[in-house]
Amino acid sequence: MQIVQTGIPGLVLLEPKVHGDHRGFFLETFRKDFLRDAGLPHDFVQDNHARSEQAGVLRGLHFQLPPATQAKLVWVTAGSVYDVAVDLRAGSPTYGKWYAVTLSASNFRRLLVPRGFAHGYMTLEPGTEFQYKVDAYYAPELDAGIIWNDPDLAIPWPDIPPVLSDKDTALPRLRDFRTPFSA
Repeated sequence: MQIVQTGIPGLVLLEPKVHGDHRGFFLETFRKDFLRDAGLPHDFVQDNHARSEQAGVLRGLHFQLPPATQAKLVWVTAGSVYDVAVDLRAGSPTYGKWYAVTLSASNFRRLLVPRGFAHGYMTLEPGTEFQYKVDAYYAPELDAGIIWNDPDLAIPWPDIPPVLSDKDTALPRLRDFRTPFSA
């Protein structure tokens, strides 16, 4: 596995080594000792799997508030997504900055999103399956987010009509959010 720096401290892209031949492929999808040895010692406790039936499904930008903050290791096993992480850590030199990458079943990339980040994605094709590990259990009472189309963030989402939940249309802008996260 190779670690690719994103320019935002703590937010890294993982590119696993894929062994392929005429039968298909094999790869290690997760290796705790590799992350630990790379200084990324997350203790993941829950796996999640989401399927979106159409292109344009937009989930995010989500996070959990303290004391249930979560780091996430995210990837796609069918289809593809435009994946975004936003730094919400007060005192961080990259506070309010975002990073975006295409994750797909064919590129095998994983994004490690540390605690203190908002995270979201838009599906780029029908039948997309998104999976992720988290290092804290889901706490619905601490679920929060930032509006996906915040003009101050100016994230260049794909030109696909977004399919959103009611919850995701009512999230606040970054400037109206008082961050409890620190660098």
